[in-house]
Amino acid sequence: MGYETLELTVDGGVASVVLNSPDDGNPFSAAFCREFGHLGNELASRRDVRVVLLRSRGRFFSIGGDIGMFSRDLDAASATVRDGTSGLHMGLARLLRMDAPIVACVQGTAMGGAVSIIANCDLVYSARSAHFGAAYARIGFTCDLGATSGLASRMGIARARRFLLLGEVLDADEAKRTGLVDHVLDDDAVAEEAYKATVDLGQGPTRAYGEIRRLFARALANPLEAQLEDEAQALARAAATSDAREGITAFVEKRTPRFHGQ
Repeated sequence: MGYETLELTVDGGVASVVLNSPDDGNPFSAAFCREFGHLGNELASRRDVRVVLLRSRGRFFSIGGDIGMFSRDLDAASATVRDGTSGLHMGLARLLRMDAPIVACVQGTAMGGAVSIIANCDLVYSARSAHFGAAYARIGFTCDLGATSGLASRMGIARARRFLLLGEVLDADEAKRTGLVDHVLDDDAVAEEAYKATVDLGQGPTRAYGEIRRLFARALANPLEAQLEDEAQALARAAATSDAREGITAFVEKRTPRFHGQ
C-alpha cells in the first residue's frame, strides 16, 4: 500500500522503513498512527522480509506524540489516545512477532513514543549527536508503545522507571551506558554501519531469529519450567528447518553457511 508519513522499500530481504515527515519532526500524528498499524500488517504478511531497518529523515528521528493534535480539543484527548494507540500498538505487536529482527538507526533526537519503539528493537545504532527523551510525565501523560517492557528489558526496571518518572533526556553515550543503545558512532558513519549490520542479519537463519525473539519476549513473565519447555519446543522447530540442516553441514565441512531464511 502507499504511505504518506512512512516510506517502505524491500530489497534483498531488507525492509527499509523511513519516518518521512521531516518538516514536522516526524510526529506520531493520526495519519502516522494509522499507517504504522498498516505497516505492521504488511510486513508481517510478507514472505520476502528477513530483517527490518528503521530510520528517519530530517533533524529529528521523531518528536513523538503530536501535541498539537491533543491541544486542538483537550476534551477529546482520551478518545484520541485510544484511537491512536489502536494502530500504533497493533503495528508494534505484529512487528515484534515476526521472525525478522529489527535494527534502528537513530540520527536525530527521539522523544516519547519514538524511544519506546527504539527500545523494542533488537539492535540500536545511534549517531553521537542523537538524544533520547521521555517526555510523557512532563505533560501529565503515561507511556505507550511497550515503553515499560522495552525500556525495562534494556535498562533494568529501576533505571527505566527513573527515566520515565523524571522525564530525562539522555545523550547517546549515556543512552549506551544504560543499555538503551547498543552502538554509538560518528554522525557520518552510523548509517553505513547500521546498514551493514542489517544486511548481515538479513543473510542469517531468519526462522531461528524469530524463535529467539519470541522466547525473549516471554522470558521475564514465564515461570522457569514453562520457559524451559518453550525453549525446547523452539529449538525442535528450528532444528527441523533447512537453515539448520545447512548450518550443521557447513560446520562439519568447515565452510561459511549459506542461509535462506527457511
